[in-house]
Amino acid sequence: MSDPITAPALDFSNDPFARIPLVTPLNAAQMQTVGVPDGWHYGLADRVRFHELDALNHVNNVAYFRWFESIRIPFFAHYHVSSYTDDDPQVVLATNYARYFKPMHLGDNYVIATRCKSFRNTSFVMDYGVYVQGQLMCGSESVIVTLDQDGVTKRKLRDETVAAFMRDGAENAG
Repeated sequence: MSDPITAPALDFSNDPFARIPLVTPLNAAQMQTVGVPDGWHYGLADRVRFHELDALNHVNNVAYFRWFESIRIPFFAHYHVSSYTDDDPQVVLATNYARYFKPMHLGDNYVIATRCKSFRNTSFVMDYGVYVQGQLMCGSESVIVTLDQDGVTKRKLRDETVAAFMRDGAENAG
C-alpha cells in the first residue's frame, strides 16, 4: 500500500485576501485591508474566473457589468431601496457606463465597491470601482430610478434609504 499524496502546506500569512470572505458583503474596514481607498462603504471581494476572460486572456468588458449587477442587488437590500417584493418599488437602471483603466487576469483577487454618489427624490447615481491591490482597474456610474409597481409612476425614495445614503456621504441633488 502506498502513501497518499499530500499537498504541500500553503503559506497565506502575507495574503490579505486569506481573511476576506469572497462574494460576501464587506464593510469599509475590510475593504481598506485589501487596498480599497477611503470613501467606499459597501463592497464584495471575488476572484477572476476562466469564463470571465476574452480572447485576449483578460476580463471581458461584459463581465464587469455582471459584477456591477452582482453588487447592486444586495446593495439595494442593504440600503432599503428594494427587496423585490410586491409592495417595493420597481428599480430601473436608466444609464450605465464603464471606464477601463487596466486589464485584469485569471485568478486576480479583486474588490468591487459601490456607493450612492448623489440622489434626488426618485432617483440616485451609483458609483462603482473595481480594485486589485489598491489599484482602480475599472470605474463605472449608473443612474437608478424607482417606480411604483405600474412601471410608470415615479416613487419617492424611502426615508431610511436617504438617511443611509447621506450617512455614507452622498450629495442631495434634490
